[in-house]
Amino acid sequence: MSAGFLKTLHVLGVVLFLGNIIVTAFWKIMADRTRDLAVVRFAVRATNWADVFFTFGGVVLLSVAGRSLAAQSGMPDVLWLRWAYGLFAATGLLWLGLLIPLQRAQAKLLAPLPRDAEIPARYWRLSRIWAVAGTVATLLPLAIVWLMAAKPSP
Repeated sequence: MSAGFLKTLHVLGVVLFLGNIIVTAFWKIMADRTRDLAVVRFAVRATNWADVFFTFGGVVLLSVAGRSLAAQSGMPDVLWLRWAYGLFAATGLLWLGLLIPLQRAQAKLLAPLPRDAEIPARYWRLSRIWAVAGTVATLLPLAIVWLMAAKPSP
């Protein structure tokens, strides 16, 4: 594949990945602020589906196109690229190890509640943990964007 096509796929991956984690977090936090069970329940389900389609799709594009670009360019194993890979892996661990399980736990907690039920305190505890972990899982890829753009040398 041409370098131009791979770069396009890579940028599309960035847009899907980073765009989804930022926008989805915004909508979920705004839904939580309503304290309306129907709105919050919908936002949690939508967050889970958005991760399946957009975050995961972005990860695939980033991984495949990024690795291909690095190999095609004969790029040496430079420090900034190793840092980017490490931050990407850390983001993935946060996403798979904490954020997805938290989102699923929130969805399971809300699903059986009747329409007029109060949102349980456990949901709000999980939501606070999700917000903190999600903030870190958003800042790490933003650092990667800086590394990719600046390509700092030691």
